[in-house]
Amino acid sequence: MNIVRESPLLPIDRDAEMRRSPLPGQVVLVLQGGGALGAYQTGVYRAMHEAGIEPDWVIGTSIGAINASLIAGNPPEERLERMQEFWERVTHGPLQRLFAGMPMLGNAVANWMTVAGGITPFFQPNPAAFFSPHALLGAEAAGYYSTVPLRATLGALVDFDTANTGPVRLTVGAANVRTGEMRYFDSRDMMLDARHVMASGALPPAFPAVRIDGDLYWDGGILSNTPVEAVFDDNPRRDALVFAVHLWNPGGEEPRTIWQVMNRHKDIQYSSRAVSHIRRQRQIHRLRHIIKELALKLPPEERARAEIREMEAYGCLTRMHVVRLLAPSRRGEDHQKDIDFSRDGIRERSAAGYADMMRALDAAPWEGEVDPLEGFVMHELGC
Repeated sequence: MNIVRESPLLPIDRDAEMRRSPLPGQVVLVLQGGGALGAYQTGVYRAMHEAGIEPDWVIGTSIGAINASLIAGNPPEERLERMQEFWERVTHGPLQRLFAGMPMLGNAVANWMTVAGGITPFFQPNPAAFFSPHALLGAEAAGYYSTVPLRATLGALVDFDTANTGPVRLTVGAANVRTGEMRYFDSRDMMLDARHVMASGALPPAFPAVRIDGDLYWDGGILSNTPVEAVFDDNPRRDALVFAVHLWNPGGEEPRTIWQVMNRHKDIQYSSRAVSHIRRQRQIHRLRHIIKELALKLPPEERARAEIREMEAYGCLTRMHVVRLLAPSRRGEDHQKDIDFSRDGIRERSAAGYADMMRALDAAPWEGEVDPLEGFVMHELGC
């Protein structure tokens, strides 16, 4: 199969001019969860790749974890092809494309077919779960679908040896079913495999929990669908340029129908706490800068005292530039948009991600003047 020619994503321009410029620290790519909406992230990465910018660290939940593993688990020259092949595999088949092209109910029928039959390389129905909600399926099979096919797909497209030992740090977030706490599985601290990526995308009740080291894990989006705090709370902290890629719109119009209510509810639910995280982190980072600046004004003999050194340790002069990209809504989309694996939907979302990231790279807002006391600088783009 000629992946580039047949892919629902944008074709790769091998002769694109490589643009390089000094960057303010490590490059971090944070990928939100959102099912089919994750095609937007492929366009974002493609723009980075063409500009000669590769991430030092990729962090994701759910579909964002899958895209992150495809980046970290392959050498730079193969990443786009692997991402394209994944999205080609999960694209609607010929019968669904036939229905999707029909007026009125076409998209609804195609999406219903996904619900009824799954997506062969991704997930497949678990008949016992549909028989009765009280059926004893077992903790690792309690879901309407089985994700066994995803394990095989990841095995074919992701080299976890590269993900664990290569130059790109990989972090995926999952929710501990027993404790209700967020857990970040990080290649810097442990060896990752397909289970960790699958756990990050195990959204109940559709997908069953994944057991790792004795504990069950669900989709990290339950607790934090945009795992930016993994960057902000990292130790030791480093200067960074963070591209936070959002798939769900936290802002929107008042819904006037039940159909619109379901769509708006999903946007609010899965846009998660990203905005509040960002506001809190801006305050925290400014305080860290203030603490450090105040400590620098003390006489050397005062700074040498143990209690002063302990207090000064709370200060930090690192600076993080966060570029927030927000995927636009697709005309006519509804609450089923996250299962819209249509060829047109994937292509349009990928194109939007590419355009937004190219605009961000052209603007390069991180090169502008900033308040010296600001340790966290927010740049809103793609909104």
